[in-house]
Order: sequence, then C-alpha cells, then structure tokens
Amino acid sequence: MTDCKLLINGALVDGDAALDVVNPASEEVFTTVAQASESQAAQAIAAAKAAFPAWSRTPIEERQAAVNAIADAVRDNADELARTLTAEQGKPLVEARGEVAWSEGYLRHYASMAPESRVVQDDETTRVEVRRTPLGVVVGIVAWNFPLLLACWKLGPALVAGNTIVIKPAPTTPAATLMLGALIKDIVPAGVVNIIADDNDLGPYLTGHPDVAKVSFTGSAETGRKIMKSGADTLKRLTLELGGNDVAIVLDDVNVAETAPKIFDAAFLNCGQVCMAAKRVYVHDTIYEDMAGELTRLADEAVVDDGANQGTRIGPLQNRAQYEKVSDLIQSARDEGATVSGGDRLDRPGYFIKPAIVRDAAQGSRIVDEEQFGPVLPLIRFENEEDVILQANASPYGLGGSVWSGDQSRAEAIAERIDAGTVWVNQHITIGPHIPMAGAKQSGIGIEQSKEGLEEFTQMKVINIAKPPAAA
Repeated sequence: MTDCKLLINGALVDGDAALDVVNPASEEVFTTVAQASESQAAQAIAAAKAAFPAWSRTPIEERQAAVNAIADAVRDNADELARTLTAEQGKPLVEARGEVAWSEGYLRHYASMAPESRVVQDDETTRVEVRRTPLGVVVGIVAWNFPLLLACWKLGPALVAGNTIVIKPAPTTPAATLMLGALIKDIVPAGVVNIIADDNDLGPYLTGHPDVAKVSFTGSAETGRKIMKSGADTLKRLTLELGGNDVAIVLDDVNVAETAPKIFDAAFLNCGQVCMAAKRVYVHDTIYEDMAGELTRLADEAVVDDGANQGTRIGPLQNRAQYEKVSDLIQSARDEGATVSGGDRLDRPGYFIKPAIVRDAAQGSRIVDEEQFGPVLPLIRFENEEDVILQANASPYGLGGSVWSGDQSRAEAIAERIDAGTVWVNQHITIGPHIPMAGAKQSGIGIEQSKEGLEEFTQMKVINIAKPPAAA
C-alpha cells in the first residue's frame, strides 16, 4: 500500500499518533495510518493560508491543468485505490472501482470549468461587472461512505476557484484519501492541498479556526448543526450535505418486474449507505403484494460477503456503530408489528446484515421516520395520492426522492409537489458533476456540483465603475 502519511505543506509527514484502520468485513486492522494532532492541524491551516495568495493569482488554465493532473494520478493508481476502498469501507470491489472512476470523472469535469464573470450594466455612465473571486482556506470534511469521491467533490472546485484546502477524511476510512495526498504531493505547490487524518477529535478545531473561510461538509445532520455553531463566530461560508430519508412513490400503473430491480438498486447500493438512497417506499395498494414479493426475492438472492470476493452484491456495514444502529432499527420494526424478511446478522466476523424488506411498515414508526443508512427498506401501503404526498413531505429531511409511473406526466405532477432538492421520475440516484445537488429542509445548506456548486467556493465581487463624462 502507498504510504499513508499526512500531507502538510507539500511534505508527507508522520502523525503525532497512529490510527488503526479496521476492515469491516473481518473486524481486523488492515493498516495503520498517520494521525494528526491539533498542532499538525494548525500547521496544515497555516500552510494553506500561506499558499493562498500565490495560488489565487495563478492563471485559471494552470489551476485547471493541476486538477486534470490529479485526475491522471487517480486513473493511473485506480486498482490500488479501489482495493484500499474495499478494505477500509467494505463495498464490493466493482463498486469501489466505480467510485475511483467517478472520482476521476468529477475532477476532469471541474477542470473544464471556470468561475464566470458577467456584466449587469454597461451604458453611457456606468459599467457594473459581477466577478467571482476565491475565498481563501477551505476545510473539506468527508464522510465514510464514499471517502475518495467526496474528497474529490471538494478538492476539484476548491482548487479551480483559486482556494487552498485542508481535507479531513472520516477516522474509519482515511487510507484512500491519504493515498491521494501522496499521489498529488508534487502536482500542486506546497500548501495548496493538505490532507490530515484524526480520531474524530479535530473537527471543532478545523471548523472554528479563524483562518478558515469556508467549510464543506458531508455527513450527518447532527454534525452539520455542530459545524454551524462552530463557524458562527467568524460567519464562515458553509456547504452542508447532510442526511436524507428519501422517498420513492410507486404508482399503480408501473411494470412491477421492471421497476422492482431499479428500486432495489436505489436502496441497497453501497449496503444502503448512500445519502440519496431510497429509504422508504410508498407502494399503491393494488400492486403492493407483487412489489413486496419481488423486492423480497431480490433481497434473498443478493450475495452478502466480503467486498473483495467475486460475486459479492452487498458488503458489510462500514463500522460497528452503524451496524448496531441498523440492527436496532430492524428490531424496532419487528417490535412494532411489521413483517421483516431478512435483516439477520451473519454468524461470522464482520458487520454483515442480510438485506431486509420491511412489509406493512407504519407511518410514524422508527423504521420509516429515521434514516436507516443500511441494508433495510420499509414498504408502506397507500391508496390516495394526496395522502401519500402529505406522508412523503412529513419528514424533516428533503435531500431527494423519486416517483415511479407508466405515465410520465402523472409522475411529474407529483414530483413537483415533493419537498426535496432533487426528485427523479422513473429513476433514482442519477447524478453527475453537471447537475446541481442541493438539500431541502434539514438535508443541507448550499449546492454541490455544477456551475452553481463551483460558485459556492467563491465570493461574489461587484466592480461598479463610473465612466468619465462624454466629450462635448
């Protein structure tokens, strides 16, 4: 494995402590990485601050070229990165390879972009131009479900916009992100990119530091609230991509055999550990039994195993805390009278749970109202479209959702009424770097991806010029 040291001010350095990384498929330590102290976090911020003036003045073409060169490094080391992702995160190797490919693709898309200026007035007396300037030091805090991809989501736009960055991966999945630091050490000037790992103890220091201009965070709503409080004293710019409890509404005119596999994939990708996964499915009463039966069949057939083994469809939960949380939610569904197919722990080492289909789940039950973030899918019956829209919108979350129907216009009419940042029709988790992603309600603040996402890493600056009087 490539050396997993900290990247601070252009150098790979040992941590002031060491951090063991556990393979969730075996519950055994598979590597030990450098762990930063608060002093080293301070050094990383100082390096980013020192590097900012020169990097912000670097021509955009050179910044774009640097991001493209990082994409090249990801591509050239794709196999090792993917195997490391599987070992630390647990996802099947085919999904890990997909994450690496998406990381490269997102970087290349950002490398093709540039902050845009526009003229809003230009007449005989005045010229007014709106420009986009870099913010300064950005802190990027990354969740454990897609550690490499989420790091690149933050890295690409931050650098293209002219900022410097300190990236902190989740303490349970630091290895691939630290490997990325080693790969790009010589691509950008010292201090432009810094990557440090912690044991879940440096977040408040990073997010409250007065020299940090912006925090881009992906993770839970609970932690997002803490980051807002931490950054309040300095009024930091924030992008918070938080939890979701995405709804899928399945109308009575769908083809069940065609629709069920798509919903299953939307629910159980990455063992259900996806912010925008389908987490509660409302199925019309007339097709409910058929849909429940088909989803149960798919769950029964899914191979649950170590992600490194060929043929694995669903790997383990990423960490013990999430494993226990999901187990508790499944038991709560049983206690509340729902019928649970699957959901058992495997009798072996590792955080494995068989995919669970929860039939006749009730609105107001924990399994419906809470974000499971695991291999479990509650199904709720409905008869009336007005009622199901009210139930779908009752959640405090609003990241995404989907509507499924054989009649596109019928589905679109319902999609317009769902309170979520993204609503798909006859698909789910179809995303791309050119498509804005923004959470509604408690699912987040700000925008990621697309032109609008790039602008989140900039400050709007208005240049308002009085023209000299015209000659008589």
